[in-house]
Amino acid sequence: MTEIQILALSGSTRRGSYNSALLENAAQLAPNDTELIIYEGLNNLPFYSEELDGDSLHPEAKKLRDAIAKADGVLLAVPEYNYSMTALLKNALDWASRPAGRHVFVGKPTAIVGASSSILGTIRAQLHTREVLHALQADTVPRPEVLVTQAASKIVDGVLVDDTARALLSQVLESLTTKITNQRLLQEAAERKAS
Repeated sequence: MTEIQILALSGSTRRGSYNSALLENAAQLAPNDTELIIYEGLNNLPFYSEELDGDSLHPEAKKLRDAIAKADGVLLAVPEYNYSMTALLKNALDWASRPAGRHVFVGKPTAIVGASSSILGTIRAQLHTREVLHALQADTVPRPEVLVTQAASKIVDGVLVDDTARALLSQVLESLTTKITNQRLLQEAAERKAS
C-alpha cells in the first residue's frame, strides 16, 4: 500500500488561529505512512463566480481543485463565525464544487475538526459543513467528532496540550485513513474483476 496523502484546509488564516494550530498538531499525530499537507492560499481565492470559472478558471481555484484531486483525503478545520462556517471555507468549498456532479469532492474521503474559545467548540459550524459536504457527495467520516472547546486552555503556543483532544484528533485521522484504505482496496478489487 502506497503512502496516504491528506490535504488539510483551515477555515481561518489569522495569525494564531486555533484551527490552523489544530492542523499542525494533526500533521504530527498522523498515522504511519500518512502525510498531511496543509494548504496555503485560501485567502487568495476570489469569491466564486461563474465568470472566473470554466475556460477563464482563476489560477488559485485551479491550484485548489488540483490539490484536492491529487489528495487521497481531505481534513477540514472549521472555525465558527455567527453560528456557521467562515466565508473563507464556504468559498473554498464552492470553488471545489464545480463542475457540478464531476467535481473533486465526489466520493472524496473527508473529515472535519474544529476548535473554538467557546464551550460549544464549533459544533454548529461543523453541522453546516457536513450539510455542504453531503451536497458535494463527499465520503465524510461520521465519528469521532473533534470539538475542541475553550481552546485557549487546550492549545498553548500552538501545541494541543489536552490529552482527550489529542486522542480524538488521532482517532479521526485513523478513521479517515481507514476510509481511504478501504476505498483503495475496493477500487483495486473492481479493477481486478474488470481485467
